Amino acid sequence: MTRVAAIDCGTNSIRLLVADLDPETGQITDLDRRMIINRLGQGVDQTGRLHPDALARTFAACREYKEIITGFGVGPGRTRFVATSASRDAENSDEYVKGVRDILGVEPEVVSGEEEAHLSFVGATKELTGGQFPAPYLVFDLGGGSTEFVLGEDDVRAARSVDIGCVRLTERHFGGAELPSEEQIEAARAHVRAELDKAEEAVPLTGAATLVGLAGTVTTVSAIAQELPAYDSEAIHHSRIGRERVARIARELLAATHAERAAIPSMHPGRVDVIAAGALELLEIMERTGADEVVVSEHDILDGIAWSMAS
Repeated sequence: MTRVAAIDCGTNSIRLLVADLDPETGQITDLDRRMIINRLGQGVDQTGRLHPDALARTFAACREYKEIITGFGVGPGRTRFVATSASRDAENSDEYVKGVRDILGVEPEVVSGEEEAHLSFVGATKELTGGQFPAPYLVFDLGGGSTEFVLGEDDVRAARSVDIGCVRLTERHFGGAELPSEEQIEAARAHVRAELDKAEEAVPLTGAATLVGLAGTVTTVSAIAQELPAYDSEAIHHSRIGRERVARIARELLAATHAERAAIPSMHPGRVDVIAAGALELLEIMERTGADEVVVSEHDILDGIAWSMAS
């Protein structure tokens, strides 16, 4: 067994996984898995800089995670911190890097979109064996600022990261509107479709046997589809959502007030203002791929980061 700590700091959330890995069996045993909504990407699309409040929230989360990692006896040599879209885009990323290094003792890796896609694929597909989930897989990781697409079977065949995500779409197209107008919704759709065109230049988006969706938008839509009384990772992991159900949920979320979205039992407070744009993007992805359903995975880039330290 190898004990590792993996941290994934994205545009909307920062997540920790402390786990024991068995490379012989491919088994991962969670010791601690948690998420904090830090909204690191706050305003980055407009200003090009990481907001001081976003940095403060991120550093506070890192201090909390440091205590957990130390408590499980994991040292810096078995800890990996991967940073994604917001920190790639920011002019003041050096301030972010220094803060993380000072707190955790590890260098945050600002990975490329292609590496991000590879890690997501490994994390999402390591358990997908047997006839229930046939290959090839088209995996997409719908984040806050970017979405990664990766096609493969035992390994990655093609990958591409594009600049669409629930936070970016909300800030760019919905602004402060509680109920987006039809014009705003259509502008967001056009943005998603243009970015899917770019993704398709590198990754075939049709023809995969199984479409696998990752990250908070997709898992939250699954929870809504199942009408769960609270967020339940076990019920969500490897659940399936049909395209028509996704279309109905997207319409309902786009027409819901902030209070109505917040009242959904499985909704994380940090997703209330961005879930409508995320659901709209999810629907556009399913329509482009032609998939009748999406398989939802709770195991994603975080698990891929962990497995990257298994050797």
